[in-house]
Amino acid sequence: MRKRHADEDALRSIFAEALAALALPPDAGDRLTVTGTESLPSCFPVTELATAAIGAAGLAVSELLGLFGDAPAVTVDRHLASAWFGPSVRPRGWTMPAAWDPIAGDYRAADGWIRLHTNAPHHRAAALSVLDCPGDRQAVAAAVARETAETLESAILRAGGCAAAMRSLEAWQRLDQGRAVRAEPLVAVTEAPGHDSGRWRPDPARPLAGIRVLDLTRILAGPVATRFLAGLGADVLRIDPPGWDEPSLAPDVTLGKVCTRLDLHRAADRQRFEGLLSEADILVHGYRPDALERLGYGEKHRRAFNPNLIDVTLCAYGWTGPWAGRRGFDSLVQMSAGIAAAGQCWKQADPPVPLPVQALDHATGYLMAAASIRGLIARLREGRAVTAKLSLARTAFLLTDHAGGAPGPAFSGDQDRDFLPKIEHTAWGSALRLYAPARIDGVPLRWDRPARDLGSTEAALVSNFDSAQFSSPNSSRAIN
Repeated sequence: MRKRHADEDALRSIFAEALAALALPPDAGDRLTVTGTESLPSCFPVTELATAAIGAAGLAVSELLGLFGDAPAVTVDRHLASAWFGPSVRPRGWTMPAAWDPIAGDYRAADGWIRLHTNAPHHRAAALSVLDCPGDRQAVAAAVARETAETLESAILRAGGCAAAMRSLEAWQRLDQGRAVRAEPLVAVTEAPGHDSGRWRPDPARPLAGIRVLDLTRILAGPVATRFLAGLGADVLRIDPPGWDEPSLAPDVTLGKVCTRLDLHRAADRQRFEGLLSEADILVHGYRPDALERLGYGEKHRRAFNPNLIDVTLCAYGWTGPWAGRRGFDSLVQMSAGIAAAGQCWKQADPPVPLPVQALDHATGYLMAAASIRGLIARLREGRAVTAKLSLARTAFLLTDHAGGAPGPAFSGDQDRDFLPKIEHTAWGSALRLYAPARIDGVPLRWDRPARDLGSTEAALVSNFDSAQFSSPNSSRAIN
């Protein structure tokens, strides 16, 4: 790896661990150049994590193309990598919706701190039912203060909500769940017999053109993964259930995708889904581990529908241990895994201090994208069908294991020069989009469809991947 950055040891270590987890050759790093010196402010090497994760995804593309020719070099810019770990879109004449529900956030309990995640209406209702109070911050704060953090955490989880008590790094590592996650691979890969049908080879200029991706993911790691795949030319179809929305994130993460809705409790929609699943090359999903199983689409069933499927999935708190399957999001894992407590000590602050960005989500997303591409390599080279499992909690160890080092100059924030001059006509209005954080020689990251609403395409129009919805749009609309 050719580098010019502030904390070389942290970047080198994180990057080496990511390459090993993806079974990419260590010398692949010789094709990566890192530019820039800025760092996001944190006691952890957040920019190094961003640079390494994006670099690993770029090198997976390089390895794929190297099967049939020269493997291109990859360059990652630290400043843009940091920027893409936040919103990639800048609205023009309109405003992004608020990122958080009014009562979401950190509260002081009787013995410490707890975070409530209430963005989804049913999670908000669950928290308020346990707290037995009105839905305003003052009332919630008073109710939380009467209970211990772990007591509330357990009660809200039992009620179907999402919450996390703040624990220290040491407490997390002593906890049964922390020990279980520590023992898990960063990317847990299993392989099954598959085949290379011979009908697809990567295009040197558009490596994933013709690859069909089913996106069954929500906030935020999975949508980041499929956005990267779309930027390489994959046909990405995002499927959401009726009524689900992510208003503060859709303008950022639906870039390049077709979005529809299916109700997998309805026979007609199940039939459509099964047709799509049988034709897909890659399935990326992030529901709780037993959700698809309950719908009749567990891992064995998915493999039966499509023996050649590359199946990439994530969860919040790991795949083993007593918390396996627990509801969670990036901000909650930061509380559980000691990140927010370490930030509190670093800043000598009273409340918890999370990372400056949702780095666990974004980094896991780029690793999922890399795992998807690694699955294509295995299919082409060995005729194997890959399943890959990741978790936010395991990615947290990738970050916290490499704390320390001297940060470079502080991240200067989004600058006008960071944005493409071409206007993107999103479903919400005109916007600018950041330049891509990685450059793969001869392979521009380019998104052929602007961001759009969830469910913006009727399901009947995408009943298979040969739909006209997936034909190449007018090149004048591409964002690159």
